[in-house]
Amino acid sequence: MTHRLFALLVASFSVLASLPSSAQGLRPSLGLSSVPVARTQPVVQQAADYIVAVVNSEPVTNSEVQREVQRLVQQLAQQRRALPDRKELARQVLENLINQKVQLQSASESGVKVDEAAVDLAVQNIARQNQMEVTELQRRIAEDGMMFSQFRNQLRDQLILTRLREREVEPRVRISDLEVDQFLRDQQSNTDPANTEINLAQILVSVPDAATAEQIAALKGKAQKAFERAHGGDDFVALVNEYSDAADRANGGQLGLRTADRYPPLFLEATQNLDVGAVSAVVRSGAGFHILKLVERRNTSLPPMTVTQSRARHILLRVGPQLSETAARDKLAEFKKRIVAGQADFAALARDNSQDGSAAQGGDLGWANPGMYVPEFEDVMGRLAPGQISDPLVSRFGVHLIQLQERRNSTLSLREQREAVRAVLREKKLDESYVNWAQDLRGRAYVEMREPPQ
Repeated sequence: MTHRLFALLVASFSVLASLPSSAQGLRPSLGLSSVPVARTQPVVQQAADYIVAVVNSEPVTNSEVQREVQRLVQQLAQQRRALPDRKELARQVLENLINQKVQLQSASESGVKVDEAAVDLAVQNIARQNQMEVTELQRRIAEDGMMFSQFRNQLRDQLILTRLREREVEPRVRISDLEVDQFLRDQQSNTDPANTEINLAQILVSVPDAATAEQIAALKGKAQKAFERAHGGDDFVALVNEYSDAADRANGGQLGLRTADRYPPLFLEATQNLDVGAVSAVVRSGAGFHILKLVERRNTSLPPMTVTQSRARHILLRVGPQLSETAARDKLAEFKKRIVAGQADFAALARDNSQDGSAAQGGDLGWANPGMYVPEFEDVMGRLAPGQISDPLVSRFGVHLIQLQERRNSTLSLREQREAVRAVLREKKLDESYVNWAQDLRGRAYVEMREPPQ
């Protein structure tokens, strides 16, 4: 995707677990995600322009369509993907531009606005996600023949559209407990191997092609001994190193997590009734005798049931008339300097200065599952080592100083698993609701298509 950023990605919803009340301000909402910056060639403007469509009295020009077509063609070329028919691409681009104008007009009529601070934050996030300063982003945009004001206007439009969709579509989506129950029942009865991923580990006692009956019997006895030891609780990895002739011994015999239909039917039959961690009886293939251990099994239609949780604390300073962003950054940078030097305590500074509900707990946010915080906060937290303190960072809520306290792998509770399923269903229903809403909005708009001048 080029840095013209005509279509910005939307951050996913995450409700794996409810946030503590002290951290509600960091809950993510539908917003901008990172968009990679790629170099493109400047778009050549056409000498003559004309109107190709009128949307509620607002024109769509041929130059708008051709600029977007050119951008998409360059993007596909960079990705080494086949180029579609240019006329069909232009038709689809025109439809997208019409839909966007319809939605922007609806946003204007209903009073949806985005202030300059929100656009500034979006620019900062895009620069940060692409590992560059805002000044470098501005330079790259200018080199590609785009005015920075035009770039900001496109960002503003996308922010407006995001807020409009949040307001108009999100309230329509509710997932009941009955829907969650039905989804879980459907997945439990789903036996399609393509929807199941498993990881098997094996001990292979190979049998040469020209082996005699006596040799085969001896090798089978060797495999049976390995099975008895594995079944008796001996370490499977140690048994792999001792008995296996397979090339995957260095990986503990693991064959890797893959969909079940990518395993030999013989392996699936031998392990289909095993619990995770259990070992199959000895099975024979053309390669020899196998003992198989079911390392992992997961339904790809379900969200992961094990996650890496993070526990962090933070100090939040809110930006406003009394405190500029620069002043907030400087203040938090000084806090970090004092903490690292051992001259101050993070929790004490949080209690005295943080403007978040977590201040009373010394800034402690508790254990958090992935996706519980807004992306700009979580991205920085995810790069910290336990005990490490971040530099001051800007989010949509203010300026933060984060300290990661610890991480752990955790199996989601039954309630959290149900909330994870609810999030999956909600995301699917959001997509469906958005399509229906957009179609309804388009259907109520006046759209006049114009033929090109002769």
